[in-house]
Amino acid sequence: MAPGAPSSSPSPILAALLFSSLVLSPAQAIVVYTDKEVYGAVGSKVTLHCSFWSSEWVSDDISFTWRYQPEGGRDAISIFHYAKGQPYIDEVGTFKERIQWVGDPQWKDGSIVIHNLDYSDNGTFTCDVKNPPDIVGKTSQVTLYVFEKVPTRYGVVLGAVIGGVLGVVLLLLLLFYVVRYCWLRRQAALQRRLSAVEKGKLHKPGKDTTKRGRQTPVLYAMLDHSRSTKAASEKKPKGLGESRKDKK
Repeated sequence: MAPGAPSSSPSPILAALLFSSLVLSPAQAIVVYTDKEVYGAVGSKVTLHCSFWSSEWVSDDISFTWRYQPEGGRDAISIFHYAKGQPYIDEVGTFKERIQWVGDPQWKDGSIVIHNLDYSDNGTFTCDVKNPPDIVGKTSQVTLYVFEKVPTRYGVVLGAVIGGVLGVVLLLLLLFYVVRYCWLRRQAALQRRLSAVEKGKLHKPGKDTTKRGRQTPVLYAMLDHSRSTKAASEKKPKGLGESRKDKK
């Protein structure tokens, strides 16, 4: 190669960026979520929920696929497919006229409804989601149990019992605090009345003494007046007696 000619080897920085993009930052797999088990009664309907998480925005090429494996069976068959914005119900099997699409890809929802349940519907349903370019990930499965009458699950009963107990406890606590508040309020009112009575007792003697202090000079004046009046009345008879003696 001639001196000063441009090198044809790739830049070390470009090579490092390519290596980090391919090796150090692999694409995250799509994650699909369904219920573990669902229960339905004969003749009713049941919703099979399916949602997903993806590192990519919801693509226009997103697709949902539902497969069904009968109870005790080995092979799974496709019963529903959603692609290009349109739902497709497979015409093979017993679900072709009983499946309803209720999902919304924009909300990452791929749920379906199965109508008119029968005992033969017992089995495992698998939901598979592809959101290009995010197409790598595991599917999720939900098992359907069909009964003559949907049984009450132990967890539901236990939750109801716990909820009832908590409700009673909260009601008792509320009642306790209401009674305590009323009692404290009544005690405060009684305390205010007692303090008012005590203040009244302390003020009354002072008023009496002031009244007595004011009344004392008046009493003394009345006593002096009565004494002077008595003395004057005693002097008058004596004067009359002496005058009578002189006349005689």
